[in-house]
Amino acid sequence: MADVIRIKPFHYIHVLDNNSNVTSTVVGPRTYTRQDHEQIVTSPTPMIMIPPRHYCIIKNPAKFGPNQKPLLDVHGQVIIRHGDEEVRTLTKPFPLHPGEQLYGKVSPLQVVAPLTALKLRCIRDFEDKKAGDEWLFEGLNTYRPRVEVQVVEIVRVIIIKPNQALKLRAIQAFTDEKAKVDRYSGEEWLVKTEGAYMPSVYEQVTETISATILIDKKALHLTAQVDLVDCFDRKHAAGEHWLVTLKDCTTYIPGVAEKVIGEVNLTVLNNRQYCVVVNYVENGKNKLGMRQLRKGECSFFLQPGEQLESGIQSIHILDAESALLLRAREQWQDKKPGERWMIYGPC
Repeated sequence: MADVIRIKPFHYIHVLDNNSNVTSTVVGPRTYTRQDHEQIVTSPTPMIMIPPRHYCIIKNPAKFGPNQKPLLDVHGQVIIRHGDEEVRTLTKPFPLHPGEQLYGKVSPLQVVAPLTALKLRCIRDFEDKKAGDEWLFEGLNTYRPRVEVQVVEIVRVIIIKPNQALKLRAIQAFTDEKAKVDRYSGEEWLVKTEGAYMPSVYEQVTETISATILIDKKALHLTAQVDLVDCFDRKHAAGEHWLVTLKDCTTYIPGVAEKVIGEVNLTVLNNRQYCVVVNYVENGKNKLGMRQLRKGECSFFLQPGEQLESGIQSIHILDAESALLLRAREQWQDKKPGERWMIYGPC
């Protein structure tokens, strides 16, 4: 290599002194004459220039004093922080001192768009953060990276439409700032407020629930998975079944501890029909093994546990020359079980 090196402005070289084994940085513009005991390690290299709203990461950064000049050890070698990193933003063009490395390339700062956020994780203690802490950096904003912080993912808001709800689960115990309540790990709850919802770092969205539209001919069959109080302030024991009809509400979103068994259609009887309901409900409880006769015209929903015996049946019309032979299945009026009798028409 030539003994005279012409260094342009905003360029630099590294020179090794073979007597002291110390490498130094020579910055241009300058014409440098190499001595016999010196060796040019790096040919003229452009300095690193960081434009506005850009940054770069330096591995093994040098230590700088109050005058922004690199600190030297007793041998005159630049002191570097081995294994460490440093984020540098808009500054004057600077050279890489011996041992420093540019990690990646000069990159633009990340702009966090509206209705999005960056999920950040602390990987080393700094300020009031502890390693392992997580938080959200919400947009619209410009994120300036730090070596102590790791970007985990981009989080987007979820739009809750009318007649919809978000089912959330707590990943760990935390204080819900939106609802002003304390959540325990594993707790589930619903968010029904319409609009944009940004889940926190401790909230996991398990599903989006759409409301069931109730009409006069359809009811919703529910069961309680644990003891609960529903949205109508009615208490239900674990395993209890009940119906929600149009008389209760027009749209219904089941709670996190409520399980939808299915939909129940309205049973309609005209004036020439009847049915027998088995295990009918009385005072909120099923009369197991009991039967109840229901005649038209009427309409009703079969309550949980109720069944129709032989479905909807038509009445029997007897003329003057017809009769029905009947047998008592149980004690009824003056008839004993098994007793037979006739009913004659016309009727």
